[in-house]
Amino acid sequence: MKAKLCFLLFLAFNIIVAQGPSNLIASNNYLYNTPILKANNTADINSNGFDFELLDAGVNTYFSEIGSGFFKDKLIMVSSKKLGGFAKIDPNTNEAYKELFCLDIDKNGALSSPYLFSRILNTNASEDQLTFSPDEKTVYYTRSSKENSLEFKLYRAILKEDSHGNWINNELLSINKNNVSIETPFVNHAGNKLYFSANYPDAIGGYDLYVSEINEDGTLGTPKNLGTTINTTFDEKYPALSLDDKYFYFSSKGHQNIGGYDLFTSKISKSGFKAPRNMGNTINTIYDEIAYFLAAKNKGYVSSNRPNGKGGYDIYTATNDEVIQIIEGKILDKETRIKLPNTEVMLIDENGNEVSRTLTKEDATYSFDVIPFETYTISTYKDGFKDASVEFFTSSGDKTTYKKNIELLTTAPVIAKVKDEMRIILENIYFDFDKWSVKEESTISLNKVVKILNEHPEMKLTINAHTDNKGRDSYNLSLSNKRAASAVKYLIKNGISKNRLVSKGFGESEPLVDCKTNCSDDDLQANRRVEFVILD
Repeated sequence: MKAKLCFLLFLAFNIIVAQGPSNLIASNNYLYNTPILKANNTADINSNGFDFELLDAGVNTYFSEIGSGFFKDKLIMVSSKKLGGFAKIDPNTNEAYKELFCLDIDKNGALSSPYLFSRILNTNASEDQLTFSPDEKTVYYTRSSKENSLEFKLYRAILKEDSHGNWINNELLSINKNNVSIETPFVNHAGNKLYFSANYPDAIGGYDLYVSEINEDGTLGTPKNLGTTINTTFDEKYPALSLDDKYFYFSSKGHQNIGGYDLFTSKISKSGFKAPRNMGNTINTIYDEIAYFLAAKNKGYVSSNRPNGKGGYDIYTATNDEVIQIIEGKILDKETRIKLPNTEVMLIDENGNEVSRTLTKEDATYSFDVIPFETYTISTYKDGFKDASVEFFTSSGDKTTYKKNIELLTTAPVIAKVKDEMRIILENIYFDFDKWSVKEESTISLNKVVKILNEHPEMKLTINAHTDNKGRDSYNLSLSNKRAASAVKYLIKNGISKNRLVSKGFGESEPLVDCKTNCSDDDLQANRRVEFVILD
């Protein structure tokens, strides 16, 4: 039956195309009778962080084709194709009344010839955009009357169980109002919100974007205007969401606009919608770009009436190569500007979610990939230093490397009792592998000891050094003695009398973690330590 319907459609369509669009006036300047206009002087709009490649979807004709989403892995589109010689022309668009079509998608993404989506949903009136619940058992669709083809009402229908497209319980929904057109519905991927465009009396412009909660029984809650962050005094239509529902897409004639309807995106944060961003001149033109929705993370469809197309509106595949940017820098001690390797650095998005983390290298550098026009926080943690957080905004849309050095303040050392002896408690002292010279970063820690000894001129210390159990006992004992002596040497060099200092190495004889031959890297690190014991 499907093959027969496809053949009849194909035959009828080719007859019309062969005759040419004698009755067609191209509707490039109109979307439901809305003229192109340029809202702002925005000659400086560039790619804005997007790198789109648009290709003809291969299903376009002299008439209008507009994408409308997916059902059972098929593309649904709205079209004014004239099916048969008796198709009536809508005087508002100079095209046939619109109907819903279905297209198969093969494994390479190619689209089949279109066939009618549903004999139940398609009527003698004009059908437009539709959207499905996540389980694809409920459809929300729009339809106009023949008397007023520019005023659409919102309907809901249920897919009969175990049927192949038998939509039942068709009903007009309660959010419809007299003299109000409800258009371009979109259900979020969680299935609990329906976004749509409407010209309610409280609209800021002609058409605003609204959202209604979807109740458990499929009915809709009271529509809520999305507010002035999204809506302008111009028209907004065609809401959609990224696959993770974190980004909101829509078409608008307002905001920072190239011309006609442009595509915009707004990040959805915990506090609501962020300021919309024009999706750039690799997808937007002075004509209308509408109905952008995703099939995969960076691939989807868009419809446009740009003049190099085949008809009124054409469907294009839109592939976006992400513009990856870099934030990099060094972590430094604020007072001495000494580089701080082995600092834990976290990249956090504006919702408080951790995006990535790393440890600074020996040269104290860190690096993260970021995306354009996002707000991030870089947070740091290093033993012996106060935690730090720095916020920044990726303000460019091009491939860019941002530089951000972060300076850390040290924490004060603590004098406390450990194992019946008083100690100066501070972060570990680091040495190069198999060496006993103090690493530069650890001079910051030893300076804390210098400060305490200067504040307490009567205090004496023994500096005890310990190693892990890798290597020979005798070698580890010798190495620990040299490391303890190296720490003492630094203190003396910085003004502390050698009469107040004693050094001793213990090798591997007193492990903090007695892991024997089953030591983790953390165990080994814990056992490699220097202790500052206060003498009576």
